[in-house]
This record gives sequence, C-alpha cells and structure tokens, in this order.
Amino acid sequence: MSAALKEEVLPNPMIGPHTIEEWLDLPSPEDGSSVELIFGHFHVNPPPSGEHQVATYRLTRLIDDAIRAAGRKDLHIAPGVGVKISSTLRTGLIPDVVIMDRIPAGASFPAEALVLAVEVWSPGNTRNEREAKMIAYAAGGVPFLWTISRKGNDPGLELTAHRLHGDRYLVENTVKSAGPTTVTAAPAPVTLDLADLVF
Repeated sequence: MSAALKEEVLPNPMIGPHTIEEWLDLPSPEDGSSVELIFGHFHVNPPPSGEHQVATYRLTRLIDDAIRAAGRKDLHIAPGVGVKISSTLRTGLIPDVVIMDRIPAGASFPAEALVLAVEVWSPGNTRNEREAKMIAYAAGGVPFLWTISRKGNDPGLELTAHRLHGDRYLVENTVKSAGPTTVTAAPAPVTLDLADLVF
C-alpha cells in the first residue's frame, strides 16, 4: 500500500483534500484491508479479525431471516459494500452490513439506497472515527444505524440501535446481555441473541 494511503488523522472536522471520485478510483488493497474516506481524509482499516467476520456473518443471516419473515421483498441485504455518503462532505464508507431498497448490483451505492447500516466496531476504531461515521450516516439520511462493540475485555457484545430523528440519531434499543431480544430500530423487527454472534 502506498504511503499516500496510510491512515490520516482527523485533528478537527475540517474537510480534507480527497474526493469521492478519488476514493472510488483507489485499487483494492492486496492485504485485505479497506480504505474509507471520512471528511476528505483516507482511513485505512486493517483486515477484520476472525471474530469480527463471524459476528458480521451471523448477524447478516439473522437480519436477512427477519426481512424474509416480514415479507419485505423490497429490501435487500449485503455485507461490506461501498457507500457514497456525501460528495460535499467527501465521505465514502464501507459498513459491515447494509439493508438497501434496491438490488445490490455493483460495487458502490448512494446513501439514499440505504435503509440500515451496521458498524461492528473493532478495538482500533477511535472515538473520533466512530463519531465521524455516525455524523456522516445521519447527514446521508440513513434511517437506521446499528453499532456493535465489545464490552471492554469481556468477550460479550453490546448492540446499540439508532433511529434517525431529523439530522441526528436517537438510541431506540440497547442490548447488553445474552438472551432473545427484539430490535425495533429497523425496517422490520429483528429478534436476536448476542450470544449467537460470538464463538
């Protein structure tokens, strides 16, 4: 990976030099990492861990099952696609899972195609990065956002489900313990057990 694509730190919310077009033209990193564009700054994410991928895969299946059970043939689920959040904000993200209102044909999609975005935070995701992504998804008008993180050194997970209200997200559901729980901040209710997302 070239030096130009090393992680750039966001010292403040100033818009950086890079554009959506430059982001879309980047070659895919050979080491399995991914590059996102956050307020005009490239951010390189290392390849996801096995635990991250297992959680993402199992969550994708659970959400897909809920969509099908609700008879929502107008919705489609996909993991790891590029989302052109905003040309003005120079932001393009790669959420772990998305629900879209169109067939996911292609490699990148406009923010208005998203109904739900899911971010499974890794330990390397800084607080500034997490907040910047949430601001970007809200600016893009994504109706629902889920964030999943580990509880400190605990192997368990914590899920926070947000619903867009105006130009910001409000927490609608927080799941911190194992056991079946229905998440309503979604285009169709999703019943899940956090224990099923880990091995």
